Amino acid sequence: MLNGLWLGFFIVAAVSALAQWLVGGNAGIFAAMVESIFAMAKLSVEVMVLLFGTLTLWLGFLRIAEKAGIVEWLARALGPLFLRLMPEVPPGHPAIGLITLNFAANGLGLDNAATPIGLKAMKALQELNPSATVASNAQILFLVLNASSLTLLPVTIFMYRAQQGAPDPTLVFLPILLATSCSTIVGFLSVAVMQRLRIWDPVVLAYLLPGALILGGFMALLATMSATALAGLSSILGNLTLFGLIMLFLVIGALRKVKVYEAFVEGAKEGFDVAKNLLPYLVAMLCAIGVLRASGALDFGLDGIRHLVQWAGWDTRFVDALPTAMVKPFSGSAARAMLIETMKTSGVDSFPALVAATIQGSTETTFYVLAVYFGAVGIQRARHAVGCALLAELAGVLGAIGVCYWFFG
Repeated sequence: MLNGLWLGFFIVAAVSALAQWLVGGNAGIFAAMVESIFAMAKLSVEVMVLLFGTLTLWLGFLRIAEKAGIVEWLARALGPLFLRLMPEVPPGHPAIGLITLNFAANGLGLDNAATPIGLKAMKALQELNPSATVASNAQILFLVLNASSLTLLPVTIFMYRAQQGAPDPTLVFLPILLATSCSTIVGFLSVAVMQRLRIWDPVVLAYLLPGALILGGFMALLATMSATALAGLSSILGNLTLFGLIMLFLVIGALRKVKVYEAFVEGAKEGFDVAKNLLPYLVAMLCAIGVLRASGALDFGLDGIRHLVQWAGWDTRFVDALPTAMVKPFSGSAARAMLIETMKTSGVDSFPALVAATIQGSTETTFYVLAVYFGAVGIQRARHAVGCALLAELAGVLGAIGVCYWFFG
């Protein structure tokens, strides 16, 4: 899938450049494309420098949380809920702890670090699966919730915005939180309908209702605030949550007699290993998208969509963020490259860049997750996993666009 997507970028760019040269007489188009390749290769390295630091930092703190027993406590706390949502998983099974750790990594926005943990969780669930090739209900629920991209603290999005010179990298904190809530709720409810989960069970309601009430009350409060106040609140809460989580891990770790420095370094080494493997993918995708933009093909496609949106009588400012949404289901690296390219082209705090950042933080690489997670355990029949995951993806994109008009429009 990625091979075809990547090759397609270059083929479309080549056709567009030939048309501009032969029909439009633009002989300088090829020089622009070659220049774009080298510029994007340089940008890839610049982005990676900060990405190294971000992943290393947060995996270090996550290891402190593990050793302090925070993850184990979360697994025990969520045990009664998982017992009803995944009845085929026995209480205390290692899969519960791995699922919790995966959700914690996703919640921190560490999508690349969450993948190895998620694969371990999927393999643990496969041990309980009576079929070698058909996905179990528990595997489908885990995958759809994973694909819904529940991101409580999108640190990598903050990092990309900081790298592009955003004066306030955490400005998109609340929009991402609200949009990712849309994708997760829709993903969960769609699986609940397909699997006839007893969401009206008193224990399930005891977990879900407080969260729903808090989210509803919070949105009602936000509805009373101006756009300027919303942006300011998003910045304050983003920074406060970020630093508060660091202090929480450190304080609990110290109280539990964890050697916090040594634990941090141990986790940071893993972060370094995860980050260094991303550079080839980032270079490949950024260069391909740079060529696509320089050839004029991307702008041509967006202009077509823009005319349709204008014909419908809608505002068109979100159109320039759509490339991130369109490639996100197929490739995280391509979506990441599209986001960076949009920030670089339109401006890091422009409306399209803010929408693209929110989409990136509230949606997931659905087809990639399906292929990797199910492929790792030999699952061939995904059943209703694809439909539920794509429905969650659509909810995340629409939610991101709507929330950004609310906050920044």
